[in-house]
Amino acid sequence: MRVVIAGAGSVGRSIAKELLYNTHTVLLIDKAADEHAIRRVPDANWLVADACEIDALNEAGLADCDVVVAATGDDKVNLVVSLLAKTEFGVPRTVARVNNPKNEWMFDEAWGVDVAVSTPRLMTALVEEAVTVGDLVRIFEFRKGNATMVEMTLPADSPYVGSRVGDVEFPADTVLVGVIRDQIPIAPSSDDSLEAHDELLFLTTPDSEDDLESMLSPGQRIKRPREL
Repeated sequence: MRVVIAGAGSVGRSIAKELLYNTHTVLLIDKAADEHAIRRVPDANWLVADACEIDALNEAGLADCDVVVAATGDDKVNLVVSLLAKTEFGVPRTVARVNNPKNEWMFDEAWGVDVAVSTPRLMTALVEEAVTVGDLVRIFEFRKGNATMVEMTLPADSPYVGSRVGDVEFPADTVLVGVIRDQIPIAPSSDDSLEAHDELLFLTTPDSEDDLESMLSPGQRIKRPREL
């Protein structure tokens, strides 16, 4: 897979290193890149240019890449890069970094963004996931398909503790995709049972999240907003 990353700061370089480790081809674009930065990711291809300029993206060969990652620290730049990648070069997949949660609503298909990654949202979700039992925590939102990945640590007083997975009728458009038990991941089958303090991972939709939470962890609680 050929990936072009706009922005060679700490985030862009980290993504590049992971992709290179997994044997993908990576090109980093950054107008401020210098010898020191290039030496930190020597196995990547580099282009010292402004990723918001069409000529630079032509030189980067966006028409022949599989994924564009807009990873700069400027939300305006990330939106422009995503839009140009989609509308001018027909890139199959775009991933954009969201720096300011207030701008997250703009990172959608209208701006050419397939997947928006909000660092503040992910950090909040990880903190909540670590300390909450019985509350549904949104881990990730898929911009295409109106789907989310959510997690819940099943409370000991849930009516579904001890139930077979195959006997549980989850809300519409909800799929149990994983269980973490005693720090071991399990691919759940219909014959597996749900146990207290299992970490349950679901693919679902925003409309089904409250029903899923109320079903697995009934009781009165103040609903927390799911959007940052």
